[in-house]
Amino acid sequence: MELGLKGRGVIVAASSQGIGRATAEAFAREGAQVAMCARTEKTLREAANDVRSQTGAEVYAEPLDVTDAAAVQRFVEQVTKRFGRIDVCVANAAGPAAKSFLSISNDEWRKAVEMNFLSVVHLAKAAIPYMQRHRWGRIITITSVSVKQPVPELIMSNAVRAAVVGLVKSLSNEFGKDGILVNNVAPGYTATDRLKELADARSVAAGVSRERIYELWAEEIPLKRLAEPKEIADTIVWLASERASYITGQTVLVDGVIYHGL
Repeated sequence: MELGLKGRGVIVAASSQGIGRATAEAFAREGAQVAMCARTEKTLREAANDVRSQTGAEVYAEPLDVTDAAAVQRFVEQVTKRFGRIDVCVANAAGPAAKSFLSISNDEWRKAVEMNFLSVVHLAKAAIPYMQRHRWGRIITITSVSVKQPVPELIMSNAVRAAVVGLVKSLSNEFGKDGILVNNVAPGYTATDRLKELADARSVAAGVSRERIYELWAEEIPLKRLAEPKEIADTIVWLASERASYITGQTVLVDGVIYHGL
């Protein structure tokens, strides 16, 4: 299936590992020019080299703190100079720690808002003007099934990521006239390092192994397994494609039906 992504300029944030890394590779395999960023330079460079060698695509990588608005603006400008355009921006960031409500400090709440909400604001604000020039663009955020169904121990994520959904709907309304589509992808339990952290927190509380926690999660999911990062990435790439040209303002669950609501 032709997705119309060849030669497109694509930014994927937090792409040194996990879902972000899989997403960068998926875009590269479609022939897009891919800009990768993450906070840790070593793992970012390694991931970019792997994507470049496995796909033959043009890959640009620079370390970036997505909570720094000025740094995000500079990064987007550099990507535009290199690729000539920005067509797709995938907003992604590390999730807040698993903690109980009364143990969370005000500073931790502030950092959660900066990392998981304001980072989307910074990326969208920097990328949208370039998309408007060509009257074509895709902004895709990566959140969590927690926007539909709160996840135990992830109270900061449950609260802050819901704000991203409100932003996505608002941006889709405002910039639809410019040919810019804005959607959110909400993964369920996915085999990433982030999930290991949550599994470790639950295993300590329950007095069982991490592997047992994985088994219990799989038992809750109708598909009886965790998702792989590539499966989330495939959904993101499709939403960015010409094939999803009339979908905007939506949250697409990729969760194996762990969310049971309508």
